[in-house]
Amino acid sequence: MSEHLNLLYSFGRFFSPFYSVAMSLRATLYRKGLLKQERLPVPVISVGNLTMGGTGKTPMVMYLARLLADKSPVIVSRGYGGKARERVNVVSDGRTVSLTASAAGDEPFYMAENLPGVPVLTSRNRVDGGQYAVEYLSAGAVILDDGFQHLGLWRDLNLALFKVDTFLGNNRVFPGGDMREPLKALERADCFVLTCVDEDNRDRAEAIKRALNKRFSAIPVFMTQFRPVSLVTADGSEIDLADGPASCFGFCGLANPQSFKRSLQLAGINLDGFQVFRDHTRYFKPEINFLHKQSRNSSAQAYITSEKDLVKFKDGQLAKPLYALRMEVVAEEDFDRFVLEKLRMGG
Repeated sequence: MSEHLNLLYSFGRFFSPFYSVAMSLRATLYRKGLLKQERLPVPVISVGNLTMGGTGKTPMVMYLARLLADKSPVIVSRGYGGKARERVNVVSDGRTVSLTASAAGDEPFYMAENLPGVPVLTSRNRVDGGQYAVEYLSAGAVILDDGFQHLGLWRDLNLALFKVDTFLGNNRVFPGGDMREPLKALERADCFVLTCVDEDNRDRAEAIKRALNKRFSAIPVFMTQFRPVSLVTADGSEIDLADGPASCFGFCGLANPQSFKRSLQLAGINLDGFQVFRDHTRYFKPEINFLHKQSRNSSAQAYITSEKDLVKFKDGQLAKPLYALRMEVVAEEDFDRFVLEKLRMGG
């Protein structure tokens, strides 16, 4: 955890109980029907988490969109960091990507670029986004990106994700910690998904699974992992990992940069330097010059970054070739069956 966050949480710890009570009260009002939940005429799947920061929500949303491809899914995201301010912003209608990464936000743009045939919307109000998806895009299913705390829209399947290496952070509710709500909020989940499981953290993953099973015995727990697929370039070309450069200078602007660095190493990428930028960084001339300066003494033959960062670059912006590591989610067969059965779409 950064020193900045440590300081913030130290000052915020006093206010955590008040925020916790407010979030619990809000959830209770929705549960008792005193605050209205809108229902859509199609299944709604929410992918979210209890903690702040990255837990692999975007890859899971993309996984579900592919799993449900024959049901005409539409993705609805808040569009964090995006400059588009309409009630509903069409990032992609499934055929054409209409907004830039700056307008759409990093994650929605990345999903739109990599999910041909799947419309992607952003809306601060998920109800508006969901209704638009049904009315104007003939959605057969709506997938909410980061929807666990957005209770105004009824969901038929509620996924709560945990990244194995971080789990619940410091186990305190914001602003004294990483948790967006008290632990009791997890009772809303239909299943838990442990993400980024690998051989190095499998024992920890099993321990987390046992703890969740003990506390929430009626809620199933599934595990997913990332599998490196290839290297990709800014123009979308793919090359085999084995044909990549002998060494790379890595960088990223992600919520969990060390996790990405670890993914590079597990994929067999030889790193000669690694630079961390703040989450959702835009790479303008100062950032590019800083990258050049940091990598000047590196013998790396190329730069390597995440796919979310890659979409912010054009060919030739860096002095050396730029690649991104393409990863895909691998889930248990039981997980697919659970999702399809829950939505009564198969299985």
